[in-house]
Amino acid sequence: MNIDAALTPALEQRKKAHLYRERRILATAQGPEIKLAGKSYLNFCSNDYLGLANHPELVKSFKQAADEYGVGSGASHLVVGHSSVHHQLEEALAEFVGRPKALLFSSGYMANLGVVTALLGKNDSIFEDRLNHASLLDAGILCGARFQRFRHNDVNDLKIKLGKQQSEAGRRKLVVVDGVFSMDGDLAPLPELAALCQQEDAWLMVDDAHGLGVLGEAGRGTLSHFKCSKDDVPVLMGTLGKSFGTAGAFVAGSEALIDTLVQFARTYIYTTALPSAVAAASLCSLELVKNETWRREKLKVLINQFRQGAKDLAYTLADSATAIQPILVGEPATALALSQALQAEGILITAIRPPTVPKGTARLRVTLSAAHSEDQVKQLLNALEKVKTLKA
Repeated sequence: MNIDAALTPALEQRKKAHLYRERRILATAQGPEIKLAGKSYLNFCSNDYLGLANHPELVKSFKQAADEYGVGSGASHLVVGHSSVHHQLEEALAEFVGRPKALLFSSGYMANLGVVTALLGKNDSIFEDRLNHASLLDAGILCGARFQRFRHNDVNDLKIKLGKQQSEAGRRKLVVVDGVFSMDGDLAPLPELAALCQQEDAWLMVDDAHGLGVLGEAGRGTLSHFKCSKDDVPVLMGTLGKSFGTAGAFVAGSEALIDTLVQFARTYIYTTALPSAVAAASLCSLELVKNETWRREKLKVLINQFRQGAKDLAYTLADSATAIQPILVGEPATALALSQALQAEGILITAIRPPTVPKGTARLRVTLSAAHSEDQVKQLLNALEKVKTLKA
């Protein structure tokens, strides 16, 4: 069969179901105001929560490092691609999250695949929250371990599933959750999960991509927010492409954990290292995240302003106190229509539809940034008032 003839029906079906995805082509730097196809928009769909992606100090650090180290790293970390800047960043990140060591990965997706597949095999078991990020779910499938999903943030459901899994010598059990869930904005109950894992002799891994920089003391993330220790959560993953405004990811933990990943994590071993210039910019960003506490304080103000205004307009919001503020609308066609209507008003918000979220829970994923102003949030609310008849 011709390849196009084989593939086209599934694409057409996705279009009919209002699930077809299309890319937008950005013509400016990331920020609260951006341009697409020559038109300006207010941007409420970026993960640049602290407004650092185009910060002049990060740009300066990137340029200086590019002058010194060039653009490409040229090789994997284990060949000749691991620069002194990479090493400095790993040490700084480990200190930031209170772990002995950290290891850089080229993306959060690669970090999650690398960790899970390095730690588990066919004789082991993995337990994941049903709303975990796709990279974690894919890792659970690819590692070959017995894979079970538990109801979202339901510690009792996890307890039942762990209890049914008999412990045998040498067989590992890994529980994996997002710290902040990327499509809902709510937090995992980490203290309860950590206590259960210790009781059931399981390891707990947290993907804190959306918590680091925003939550906890000095932005140290969801674990800091809940005052969880490295013994509570032995495996911590974080990304640099969201609150930190750069790119890449890291895993932090004990020396034995990191050394294991260096030896066995295929997505670390067999990929080119991030450019040193990105690592340099991330070092600069880390200092801003720690020291510019006003960014987190301003973000809280904007979150409260948005939530109150959206509730006054009778929109249904998820139970989130983070920068991720989903407006729940139900059907994909409704979410898409609202997104398109808002774009016509100069507001960019992505319509999130299945399979990214469960069927019947399509939504507008509003994300706020410290770079937004209160007036810009007011403009968003005014636009939502104008299009709200579409949600009926």
